[in-house]
Amino acid sequence: MTKKQKILTFIFIVIGAAAMIFFGMRAIRSVMRMRGAGPFGKPPPADQTDIALIRDWMTVPYVARMYNVPPDALFKSLGLADRENRKKSLKELNDEFYPDQSGVILAHVQAAVQSMQKQEPPPHFPATPRP
Repeated sequence: MTKKQKILTFIFIVIGAAAMIFFGMRAIRSVMRMRGAGPFGKPPPADQTDIALIRDWMTVPYVARMYNVPPDALFKSLGLADRENRKKSLKELNDEFYPDQSGVILAHVQAAVQSMQKQEPPPHFPATPRP
């Protein structure tokens, strides 16, 4: 190798390392920003009550977390298996199970969430100490 080739090799290695660091840091930042985030980088509000905010891009577990209802109960009310449909959006589920009707799954999820929110848990009575 000539001296010129060694210098070019060194320059290319430095440029490659700099590009790896630059794009690696961008990827790490993107992953950290996306964890638990909604579509615009904001985390979903917990204990939401307005069912009109449920959209067809959401998944069933996302809706369950957002409205504080059990995801298994939502899947059971839809009559769907949890495992195969966990990562599918409500629109994908609707296209798969009701291809001729739009918004059926969305309306059913909204109704199920609303009925689960109306059910109040039984009151909790703390144990009273006995004299």
